Amino acid sequence: MARQLDGHDPQQLQQAVDALCAGRLVAFPTETVYGLGANAGDDAAVRGIFAAKGRPADHPLIVHLPNMESSYALAAAVPPAAQKLMSAFWPGPLTVIVPRREGVATAAAGGLQTIGLRCPAHPVAHALLDACAQRGLLGLAGPSANLFGRVSPTTAAHVVGEFGDEVLVLDGGACQVGIESTIIDCSREHPVLLRPGMITRAEIEAVLEETLLDRDEHAPRAPGTLEAHYAPRATVRLMSADILQTALQVLGTGAPKLALYSRTVRAPRGMPHRRMPDDAAQAAQELFAALREFDALGVELIWVESPPPAPEWDGVRDRLARAAAS
Repeated sequence: MARQLDGHDPQQLQQAVDALCAGRLVAFPTETVYGLGANAGDDAAVRGIFAAKGRPADHPLIVHLPNMESSYALAAAVPPAAQKLMSAFWPGPLTVIVPRREGVATAAAGGLQTIGLRCPAHPVAHALLDACAQRGLLGLAGPSANLFGRVSPTTAAHVVGEFGDEVLVLDGGACQVGIESTIIDCSREHPVLLRPGMITRAEIEAVLEETLLDRDEHAPRAPGTLEAHYAPRATVRLMSADILQTALQVLGTGAPKLALYSRTVRAPRGMPHRRMPDDAAQAAQELFAALREFDALGVELIWVESPPPAPEWDGVRDRLARAAAS
């Protein structure tokens, strides 16, 4: 029977390493969200991730690495743009897409000739990846540890609630960033922003000294870029403060299955609600936990006030838009 392990206990962390080396799945913390990990070099183990999540096998996974040097075992080439981004933002919440080395991590890449690589900043993730590298593992394939398309987990308890006894969970506390990494495609001539996160477009462009292109029809498939994603069981509706206020006035007290998540609009008395933080980083950290809390209350609708248009909110805005598209 699977159980939780304390990621800060060296002996229990070693149990997680042993499980990964044996081809088992282990959920582990990162600074973004908890990942559902498997040995990236073991295609059979990686296929277990797809099966557990109910994820399409052609939807690629991000491989987590202990350092920049370890990328060369998986990448056929590390283009200059990727090298700049790794040097500037690793360890941290940034994923780069690069050409994949032939015959390596085929299942994790969803069969693509490219692969997504990231070096997480969480100390427990770092300790786990270092210990795995010492045992010869190339890295850990690790999508978010939730059922495909649903709300990502930011605590060990969220993972247990999602999978129960099916998955071994390495507990490293609550995630500090709270939404998934920014993804940049570096496999083509010019770098492309595939998924926004808490590292902003402006920060990335300053490092690259060039303008990021937007996703187009030639972009490789990448995690978390489907139109509908990150969805709670309840239906999410995203609207401006003015429209939200008007809708609540029209509704009155007629919707007992409705919850409100807003920055500026007050909830009617008795309606489940949570205030969205004014700070984008704090809002990101709390977002998925708030959606899970509303699901736990059994609401059927979650009305959400649209985040501000400022670029630091791009990651939060992206996750809410995809949750509302489900």
